[in-house]
Amino acid sequence: MEKLIIQHTDETPSVTLDKDNGVFHIGENSYPDDALRFYHPVIEWIKKYCQDPNPETVFEFAFSYFNTSSEKIITKMLDMLKGISSKTALTIKWRYESDDTDMHKSGIRFSQLCGMHFEFEEIEC
Repeated sequence: MEKLIIQHTDETPSVTLDKDNGVFHIGENSYPDDALRFYHPVIEWIKKYCQDPNPETVFEFAFSYFNTSSEKIITKMLDMLKGISSKTALTIKWRYESDDTDMHKSGIRFSQLCGMHFEFEEIEC
């Protein structure tokens, strides 16, 4: 499966989805003009991955900021990942800056909304 790498911009997150090396990371700011268009290749990649996941999947989210349209896409990604939890040892890591209580609370809300356990990791600013 080909890896998907997207470099971050001021408005879009970095994305690294690499099945062969077990790297699944999305982070930085996420407020693209058209979230559906930006995240379309990410959603398609995750759909393919869900058909044949690795024995272990550690998916890391490390957002600095995201808008409402990105929030809907993040929820969709988490729902897709939840669907493979019977096929893979799934871990969702939610990384946030130590002084960003809003991002920490967002991770808690996503965890509860999707009914999945997250590992929370504070990172230094």
